[in-house]
Amino acid sequence: MLQLIVVDDGSTDGTYAVAQGLLDPKKDDLLQHTTNLGKGAALTTAQSVIRGHFVIIQDADLEYSPTDIPKMLKPLRDGDADVVYGSRFASSELRRVLYFWHAVGNKFLTLLSNFFSNLDLSDMETGYKAFTTKTFLSLTLRERGFGVEPEITAKIAKLSCRVFEVSISYRGRTYAEGKKIGWRDGFWAIWCIVRYSLTVSR
Repeated sequence: MLQLIVVDDGSTDGTYAVAQGLLDPKKDDLLQHTTNLGKGAALTTAQSVIRGHFVIIQDADLEYSPTDIPKMLKPLRDGDADVVYGSRFASSELRRVLYFWHAVGNKFLTLLSNFFSNLDLSDMETGYKAFTTKTFLSLTLRERGFGVEPEITAKIAKLSCRVFEVSISYRGRTYAEGKKIGWRDGFWAIWCIVRYSLTVSR
């Protein structure tokens, strides 16, 4: 069964109305925050209605391509993995070239996360992650914003999950095109890496 879960996180662009016209109410779910709460809050809201065997996070801005979904799900369906990360850096796939310092920041955060988690990831901050439903529902997510990425990584490491990476294509947006993550998110990610690695069991 394919279930689409759309969380409208307080958008003002008519997303909710568009989704109402596209989703099948018999198998899909449309959820709404009246104000913008952040990506982590959207994931927590979605956890309450998941019914399938696997979960894949797909950002609505399509920086990550839905055509990579079968590749992301394969290690889960084969029974080899509990979690799959879509890597933008260990990749021979199509990748839009954007900001040098943004890439440096991502690689630094991944290195710091790997130091604490003892995982050998190439792209901890990727927004493209897939899970068995059991694994995803076992995560009590506290971060509301982009800090949810290092939080998830710290927690799956503590759970000793089997983690795979696959290369994905990536069409990143510029700030002029609406990209929102900035240097403040980077400093908060450092805090989240340390906090969830050292103080929270899951």
